[in-house]
Amino acid sequence: MRNLDAYPFEVRPLTPDEGGGFLISYPDFSGCISDGETVAEAIANGREALEGMIEALEFFERPVPLPSSGGVASGKFVARVPKTTHAHLTTRAKSEGVSLNALVLAFISEGLGRRDGSKAGTGHQTPF
Repeated sequence: MRNLDAYPFEVRPLTPDEGGGFLISYPDFSGCISDGETVAEAIANGREALEGMIEALEFFERPVPLPSSGGVASGKFVARVPKTTHAHLTTRAKSEGVSLNALVLAFISEGLGRRDGSKAGTGHQTPF
């Protein structure tokens, strides 16, 4: 079983002309994309698309790319937050039925998406 979390992905907001929501793509797999109304939904749908892509490659006995690191970041960081913030985030994650990490990632991605959306036309994308 492959570690799907090891594959880097990019999330970007879709314009209203593109249907709105968010698009996720995997640089290690040409054409492996998905979308969702929210960042969390796009990530969940993207994971399913990635899993399907890998299963198809294996079925047809095609090579499955190893996860690239992009040579930039490990994808992990630790942040200390006030206990009250941690409690609020934990409660919110539980009420939405997601992990604390997924919730925080969604908030970060949405914030970066909004910021990047204000730079429309600059060609800037948010890498994850």
